[in-house]
Amino acid sequence: MTPPSAPSSDVPGEYRERDRRSIAEFLRLEVSGGLMLLIAATLALILANSPLGDGYASVRDHYLGISELGLRMSIGHWAADGLLVVFFFIVGIELKREMVVGELRNPVAAILPIVAAVGGMAVPAIFYAVVVGAQGGNMDGWAVPMATDIAFALGVLAVVGRRLPSALRTFLLTLAIVDDLIAITVIAVFYTSNLNLLALFGSFVGLAVFWFLHHKGVRGWYIYVPLALVIWALMFNSGVHATIAGVAIGMLLRSTPREGEKHSPAEHVEHIVHPWSAGLAVPIFALFAAGVVISTETITGLPQQPEALGVVTGLFLGKIVGIFGASWLMVRLTRINLNPALKWADIAGASMLAGIGFTVSLLIAELAFTEDMALQENVKAAVLLASLLAAVGASIVLGMRNRQYASAEGPEGPGGPGEGPAGVPAGDDGSGGGAAVPPSGSEGTGAGGDGGVPARSGS
Repeated sequence: MTPPSAPSSDVPGEYRERDRRSIAEFLRLEVSGGLMLLIAATLALILANSPLGDGYASVRDHYLGISELGLRMSIGHWAADGLLVVFFFIVGIELKREMVVGELRNPVAAILPIVAAVGGMAVPAIFYAVVVGAQGGNMDGWAVPMATDIAFALGVLAVVGRRLPSALRTFLLTLAIVDDLIAITVIAVFYTSNLNLLALFGSFVGLAVFWFLHHKGVRGWYIYVPLALVIWALMFNSGVHATIAGVAIGMLLRSTPREGEKHSPAEHVEHIVHPWSAGLAVPIFALFAAGVVISTETITGLPQQPEALGVVTGLFLGKIVGIFGASWLMVRLTRINLNPALKWADIAGASMLAGIGFTVSLLIAELAFTEDMALQENVKAAVLLASLLAAVGASIVLGMRNRQYASAEGPEGPGGPGEGPAGVPAGDDGSGGGAAVPPSGSEGTGAGGDGGVPARSGS
């Protein structure tokens, strides 16, 4: 007897929908963003250093686009100026949310990671300037070692630090948000040339229209996606780096739900777009940006090249000195205290973890050395080397701390059942311990914990 067949109507569609949702949820995980970046960067290095290297370079440098609209670029530039805008759109959403409902709403509660972020960007730039200036090198790359790739950093933290206090994740996330804000400002101010004021004005008009429609409650992707593309094209033609358009549009989205809304528009849109950023936009950028030809001469020549040495020194050592030093001085010289759940060894590990530059560092390297491709390639190799050193060093330090917390606290994790692991929020509300403790008598009113910030792909 033939068994009864299952209803045939929608089963394949249900499976496809389930698979689609499973892939999207996977790409929202902290580990996934770092993993996709690692795979893309590794593939780029393999292609660039294999017999397929010439074909890889030919594809990367092939020009596409519409010249009449000023949008004819190489495929590599389409990845940097086009697809990477999606990543910066997510960054803009997170910046807005942090300022409205997150850690940055109350600077007193977030002052320690804010100061740490400033130190972690200023000191690497100083290290670069000192090393390169002393040897008469090219100073245009001073901003390359400033950035932190939070997707890689959180991925490493989630893998090696499952028993670390969640307050460390909060510290790193808040630091990364400020890091992104400063990096965006640096790109907009210092890496903008030949301003087209008419196109820039047009992009501002487009942003104003976007804001007006959005806050009037007008709905429909078919309105906002074409408008966003127009804003991006105008921003690109203005001379301001096109990724700034993504940040600006992201920050225009409303971050607080209105009556009757379960989620704010920013949360809803981020939930949809984040997998595309983590799984497509940033990995494709990495695929074309990280394809550096590595040879014995390249490796041995890095210490003799001031720009490359400045980047490695800035990212690997400058981040540690800047973040740890600024945090320590802040605690020593003010009434701000380190979160009780954290130890200085944890901050040292996080400082080292912030030395993973990658996405934004590679982008700035392309902007800084557009006229010297050989130098650009060497600086990119230095970014990859410094990021590798930072990842390995942080894994060792935080891995040791993880084992210490595990042995001291037992199966319930650091701080008992109320304290979640570093890679996972402690509760549904994202709470898990703030980054800094305000002085007595000035109780903070910030969001605390993880600030409701989901993991993101690349900075």
